[in-house]
Amino acid sequence: MKRTIGMLAVCQALMMTSQALVVTTSALVGLALAPYHSLATLPFALQFIAVMAVTYFASLLMGRIGRKRGFLLASAAGCIGAVVATGGIVAGSFALFCAGSFIFGIFFAFGQYYRFAAAEVATDDYRSRAISFVIAGGVVAGFAGPWIAASTRLVVADAEFAGSYAAMLGLYLVSALILGFIRFPDGAAAASESAPARPLSVVARQPPYIVALLASVVAYGSMNLVMAATPLAMQAREFTTDQISFVISCHILGMFAPAFITGHLIRWFGVLNVMLWGALLLAGCVVINLQGQTTENFWISLTLLGVGWNFLFTGGTTLLTTTYRPSEKARAQGLNDFVVYSVISLTAVGSGGFHAWFGWQALNVGVTPFLVLAAALVVWLRLRERAAPAPS
Repeated sequence: MKRTIGMLAVCQALMMTSQALVVTTSALVGLALAPYHSLATLPFALQFIAVMAVTYFASLLMGRIGRKRGFLLASAAGCIGAVVATGGIVAGSFALFCAGSFIFGIFFAFGQYYRFAAAEVATDDYRSRAISFVIAGGVVAGFAGPWIAASTRLVVADAEFAGSYAAMLGLYLVSALILGFIRFPDGAAAASESAPARPLSVVARQPPYIVALLASVVAYGSMNLVMAATPLAMQAREFTTDQISFVISCHILGMFAPAFITGHLIRWFGVLNVMLWGALLLAGCVVINLQGQTTENFWISLTLLGVGWNFLFTGGTTLLTTTYRPSEKARAQGLNDFVVYSVISLTAVGSGGFHAWFGWQALNVGVTPFLVLAAALVVWLRLRERAAPAPS
């Protein structure tokens, strides 16, 4: 079990490394290839649009063909995306680069289910730690992605970053190789042995499912809004590129480093308590951002933003796994990730505009009601569970 979870964590790290590489380079490549500067971020937006469009169907497909075949299919898509994007850069074709970016989104739509695959492999008492360890793969990505981008930027003459996207082909091939050695449980057999599947509307109306879903939405939505706007806010204050990079590195470390202990915290203190801490840490980020815009304000607040995201999102994922039967997992997980990544797409596209129109302080104030909602829902569910009669 632990060997399989470890391999899934490596696959997660490879996926997040490629995503970090895209985050680092996509807008720069877009700026060089796009016919208009306003289209520079279109390739990055297309990646999120693909995730949003494919994620639900990815879950249903893996429910039919199994995790292994689904993840291998995604790795093949990633390889195709790397070839297309690299070809687009070499040929100077913005359309080809956009197509490659969209295909990357298909890979990421499948890869988001690594954390659920780990939960299905793990025993009940190890499930939260399995999810947490897989998410921890992002620690590697925060450093490896930008490093690969920088070290391969000029490998192909007269085609800046073509070497970086060619390197992504190697990441996807290694991921496929690792997946070939993983033995996943027979999901179809588990589903047939479980109780009959309930309608998705019945599963989704359960209070724990609602709280888990909304907690993940708030965690990712608030994190994405604040994180994406931070470089803009710092640039407006004339901070250097090195200072901005340092703040973003602190944020990435805050997102993924706690994952090594989040599962243990959930086991010791309970999933709802850890989720509540996550909401409070996110609120702490907002409070610090409203106090000033010094380097210390930014790196402390962005670190809290990362840790709060980790606690609330990992807790939400863990809580979600308790709400469905094996025969219901494909649709229940698919609905969750479709909603979450729809919000991610909206916040990724809208963060820059929100900051430009309303400013840094208004953006932080705007996030606050959603954090209050998440905390209130977690407290409500905890009180509801305490008031429920004990099973006889």
